[in-house]
Amino acid sequence: MASHHKLLIALLGSGAALALPLAAQAQTLAYGDVSGGGSRSSASAGDSDEASEDNGGDTVASRPRREKRVKVTPYIEAQQVAFAEISPGNEVLTYSVLSAGVDAAIAGRNNSASVSLRYERRFGWGNNATDSDAISGLARASMAVVPRTLTIEAGALAARTSVENNGAAMTSGLEFGDSVTQIYSVYAGPSLATNAGPVAITGSYRLGYTRVESPNAVPVAPGQPAIDVFDDSVTHNAAVRAGVKPGDILPVGLGVGAGYNREDISNLDQRVEDRWVRGDVTVPVTDQLHVVGGVGYEKVRVSSRDAVRDPVTGNPVIGSDGRYVTDKTAPRTIAYDADGLIWDAGVIWRPSRRTALEAHVGRRYGSTSYYGSFAYAPDARSSINVSVYDSINGIGGQLNNALAALPTEFEAVRNPLTGSLNGCVQAGGTVASGQSPCLSSALASVRSSVFRSRGVMASYSVSGTRLQYGFGGGYDRRKFIAAPGTVLAAANGVIDENVWVAAYLSGRIDRNSGFSTNIYANWYQSGEALAGDVSGIGASAAYYRNLTSKLTATAAVGVDGVKREALEDIWSAQAMVGLRYSF
Repeated sequence: MASHHKLLIALLGSGAALALPLAAQAQTLAYGDVSGGGSRSSASAGDSDEASEDNGGDTVASRPRREKRVKVTPYIEAQQVAFAEISPGNEVLTYSVLSAGVDAAIAGRNNSASVSLRYERRFGWGNNATDSDAISGLARASMAVVPRTLTIEAGALAARTSVENNGAAMTSGLEFGDSVTQIYSVYAGPSLATNAGPVAITGSYRLGYTRVESPNAVPVAPGQPAIDVFDDSVTHNAAVRAGVKPGDILPVGLGVGAGYNREDISNLDQRVEDRWVRGDVTVPVTDQLHVVGGVGYEKVRVSSRDAVRDPVTGNPVIGSDGRYVTDKTAPRTIAYDADGLIWDAGVIWRPSRRTALEAHVGRRYGSTSYYGSFAYAPDARSSINVSVYDSINGIGGQLNNALAALPTEFEAVRNPLTGSLNGCVQAGGTVASGQSPCLSSALASVRSSVFRSRGVMASYSVSGTRLQYGFGGGYDRRKFIAAPGTVLAAANGVIDENVWVAAYLSGRIDRNSGFSTNIYANWYQSGEALAGDVSGIGASAAYYRNLTSKLTATAAVGVDGVKREALEDIWSAQAMVGLRYSF
């Protein structure tokens, strides 16, 4: 099957907002990580070919050594698309699409990387059709400067989404119009893993940048204020830890670590600062089961400035980009300030290289906190992943964390009708505990306010020789944090919730043809009464045929809908035929 086929035979959950295991792996060297000494920490291991043996057990990602493989596939593509608006209107539009892209992968003993990049230009036909262009892409890389000691980690994302009246970002077939926006995120930084005798020393630093282009118009309900669409932010994430495994010095494992996380958001100069230091202990019950606990100190502060006010009306001033203009002369106002004792306790169970479980409960951010992950690979072709997470970030920090949690070996999954990324990737190997093949939860909303995000997700996938199928579901809860007396004060304490489900089935028909199908649904409930709730539902099916070794024909159909509580519903259907030439 050609590489074009492989790009579309996995989690095609377009529009599904998928949750991420951010709590346990949110900071590369994670808060609460209790990796032992004497070998690499899994938090710094990336996707190299040798398994780490933290706390006496192999990780789910264990696999044998192999020689370096490089695969680069550039392509060009032409499509003809018919778009039919079912509701609220009945207009039919046609447009042509010309695109160019590249899919590349490097898999080696010390380096691994995956890249999928696509540029497309749409040419509308008819009086009401418009031309547009879009860039979409995803990249993740791990490069060893000093094998098994110093590694450079990097990731990047370019995605296209439509912004709804409550700030929800709907990734569906409705990816054009005034409310469409581009989202970009990138990060890079070193990870260190070394030893001083029996003491394992790990450290990491990550610099990230995220930007959301302002859409031309975001639909709002009558009386509803303008949506505070995120602009851009810079994130800094650093952590260090030293620890010994049980039995090396004492019967129990001991460790001490510290971390710093900061995000500076351009909207109203919002800032998140999180400093923590903690000690932890690992008590082996058996070779596979360990009881862990930690205690420490953490200080978290969220602050911002107010918007420029009209001297006559007192209303906030909105700039040409549709965002509030920040008053640089206004004093910084504290929105959230918590410091004091933090603690957690839990278990780590790793009975084999195919199974890993972590479950923790404790106190953080001034309340009870839960986080953990479960990864199980019954065989080489199937996997089950569950994660529970809890973090405070802006969109930039959330996206950078999601990128860092991606495996470095993957194949991007794209909507066959629009060419856009669908939020999940098809992992090239078994997904390790603490990793996630999905980004969609981080893309669920583009509101600029800082938030505390808590949730759970679960997924099951099978990648057979002829058929690939899977399903997933999750819940994400965001509680926004905003300073009193500022234009964002009304958002403080507002809770937005998102529930999603998705399923797919795809595979080969014969040597030269294949198919893919998927369905999705997600429900975004806003805590603001005027904004209302939004839900998305859709399905698509595609057929692929190799005409030659390099030329592939595609036909696809799909239907998408956005149901709005405060505005009119939108339903549409699309059909497409196209040709791709791969070099």
